[in-house]
Amino acid sequence: MAGHSSKKVIFLALGANFGIALAKFVAFFFTASSAMLAEAIHSLADTGNQILLLLGMRRAAQPPDARHPFGYKMESYFWSFIVAMMLFTLGGLFAIYEGLHKLHELHALIDAGEHPSMEHPMVAVGVLVLGILLEGLSWLAATREVNRLRGDQGLLEYIESSKSTEIIVIFLEDTAALIGLVLALGGVILVLVTGNPFWDVYATFAIGGLLVVIAFTVARETKSLLIGEAATQQSQDAIRALVVDTEGVLRLLNMRTMQLGDDEFLVSLKVQWQGDLTVEDVSRRTNGLEDRIRKAIPRARYLFVEPDVHDPNSTRREDV
Repeated sequence: MAGHSSKKVIFLALGANFGIALAKFVAFFFTASSAMLAEAIHSLADTGNQILLLLGMRRAAQPPDARHPFGYKMESYFWSFIVAMMLFTLGGLFAIYEGLHKLHELHALIDAGEHPSMEHPMVAVGVLVLGILLEGLSWLAATREVNRLRGDQGLLEYIESSKSTEIIVIFLEDTAALIGLVLALGGVILVLVTGNPFWDVYATFAIGGLLVVIAFTVARETKSLLIGEAATQQSQDAIRALVVDTEGVLRLLNMRTMQLGDDEFLVSLKVQWQGDLTVEDVSRRTNGLEDRIRKAIPRARYLFVEPDVHDPNSTRREDV
């Protein structure tokens, strides 16, 4: 259900960004505003990003096979990381480059004795206001989905701990897009009010810096999941409680978890059983433990339980 809701949010963002990108390119054609061009490229990059997220979700839905016995769920993390790279390059770095280019162009015109001005500024204002309205609708949809998923968690805590990268990427993208539109509009208005064309450049630099920060945040979160992030603490605590409450278990020696996708993870357990249990007893109780864990925590899809004995003189790491 969460995946279905996330996909609807992505499709909404895709449609909004494509329309906004076209409008911004038209506005740039009339105004030659660097902030408008930076915003147009940003919206175009966001459109491509949403297509990549949909591709990742589709590939992640593939069933396990001989080559990938744990499935393809981590495809979504990979494509989310690629989205972060696109935000950094096509969004942030391009905006900064365009700002530098426009800054050099303005200085050249001033040195030549000309007074640069923005042409057809009301076209830019109209497009930016329309963009804010459309992007605002997409942002509200993403925000509602985030609020539904995070429950009582704080927003920053949810972004940090979430295992579903698609909705986080869309929410951060839409937030950056909305702020970027406001910055671009502010730059255009300040050019009109003050007659100073450099405000357009300052807005472009601000948009570039914002996108770099968002790209870094997305990359950091997806990288953590790509290299093997543990399951949530709540899931780990629930598994630990089920193990220690199992009849015949002396102690849980070791537990390792790794998130494989937004809705499943792998669990590896080392358990010390009572010494008077037979192999048949251990096998039967292990199977019962696995069934209880899977019933209580369906996301624990891959579960491995190994019997072991605690050795205080061993150099092996035994912690839970």
